[in-house]
Amino acid sequence: MMTTKVHGNHGDFAIEAKGLRKRFKTGRTFIEVLKGVDFDARHGDLTMVMGPSGSGKSTLIAALSGLLRPEEGRVDALDVDDLWKLSSGRIDKFRLDHCGFIFQGFNLFPALTALQQVETVLKFQGLSDGDAKKRAKAALEEVGLGPRLHMRPSSLSGGEKQRVAIARALAKDPKILFADEPTSALDGENGQIVIKLLRRAASEHGAAVICVTHDPRLEAWADRIIKIEDGVIIDDRRHVPDPNAVLASHH
Repeated sequence: MMTTKVHGNHGDFAIEAKGLRKRFKTGRTFIEVLKGVDFDARHGDLTMVMGPSGSGKSTLIAALSGLLRPEEGRVDALDVDDLWKLSSGRIDKFRLDHCGFIFQGFNLFPALTALQQVETVLKFQGLSDGDAKKRAKAALEEVGLGPRLHMRPSSLSGGEKQRVAIARALAKDPKILFADEPTSALDGENGQIVIKLLRRAASEHGAAVICVTHDPRLEAWADRIIKIEDGVIIDDRRHVPDPNAVLASHH
């Protein structure tokens, strides 16, 4: 069995959810977006959650990661029994300490350089300035941005911005990494760089990587593909990832 120094054995559960239900009020009616979903993800796996727009996939990620409280169900994550029983402050701390997030909009600070974007998160975690800088630099070099350390987002391409966001997430060495449509704003070449980095976060860092996407081209890199439609999981299968897959550009 491969193990990593920080995380569980590859194949161990990182997160397990049971019976998740989420409703949103619209006018006088409720729309049920998650209809009793059971979900789990393992260390070392790249798990793809796929479905059309409005299927509930982003709501599922939000419920799993402590961002959006479900009406029913429980989420056991790492050594926490029932995440939603914790106070909001403890949920925030759990996310800060153990989870990484990558969004399609990059969520970078316009005034900060690539290096500062990553350092800031590490200082929040309590690292000293020197350690934060060292680790931030290493994370940016790992995503191929060594030459771009001192550039601000306005000087970076879309693909480079997304790689800064990934470096920021990976620098924390998260046990669970959530990616929401991480390639949707990118062309094929940059999308491929991004999905390979997520693949590496699972294989080499031992993270449980949970990637929400509606892009079927990303399936090639997945260990597991879960399809959700109308708030219900309709398909869940293991898959042997192809490390040499090529993500062609949209034409």
